[in-house]
Amino acid sequence: MTEAARERLAQIRLRTAAVIPVYCEEKHISDVVRRTRQQLDHVLVVDDGSEDSTAQRAREAGAEVIAHSQNRGKGEAIKTGLRHWLDRQFNHVIILDADSQHRPEEIERFIAAAASEKAPTFFLGNRMNDLTGMPFLRRVVNHYMSDRISRVCRQKIPDTQCGFRMLDRQLIPELLGGSGDRFDYETEMLIIASRRGYRIESVPITTVYSDEVSKIHPLRDAIRFFKLMRRYSKNVPASV
Repeated sequence: MTEAARERLAQIRLRTAAVIPVYCEEKHISDVVRRTRQQLDHVLVVDDGSEDSTAQRAREAGAEVIAHSQNRGKGEAIKTGLRHWLDRQFNHVIILDADSQHRPEEIERFIAAAASEKAPTFFLGNRMNDLTGMPFLRRVVNHYMSDRISRVCRQKIPDTQCGFRMLDRQLIPELLGGSGDRFDYETEMLIIASRRGYRIESVPITTVYSDEVSKIHPLRDAIRFFKLMRRYSKNVPASV
């Protein structure tokens, strides 16, 4: 790697901040924050009304913390984090989950991807290259939803359900206009970005499943997803 390339990577890293939306993750949050801070100097945890010691442990691990007074949904937690860093003039924002399903060490993959792009781009983690650690039902659901969402977005997105992502600041104001407030917002982000003409580029990441418990409510969140898809499918543009 040339000195100029190393310098570009270092500059992107300095101007990148992290958002970790979290709800009742006192078991994992300290480790996730510490490992994220080894990659980035600026780490924000948005505690979405946790009833345990999540916020305290995040602060002790070195994160800045914003706490919602009540649970408002993952989408609202993400928006709170994006607004926070947008006001502070960072060029990129990394979003990752708090349950150890995303490896903070792989933030460097997103930074390297951003260094190779000249145009503002939405970078999305892709676990679908290695499915050995993914439960069978999740594979089926991911394939189905990724196919549906790719059609609406008019571009191929292999792993639309991945919450590990990197956003260019130019896109953030557009995303803040999304109406989703829970898990549906992560899908809406992809649709908004596509409708605004942004490319969504996949970044290979590791598939990690351990003892985390999904906070997705199967029936409630499925209904939200189909309502979202129906709303955006009514007016699919001819091209992006």
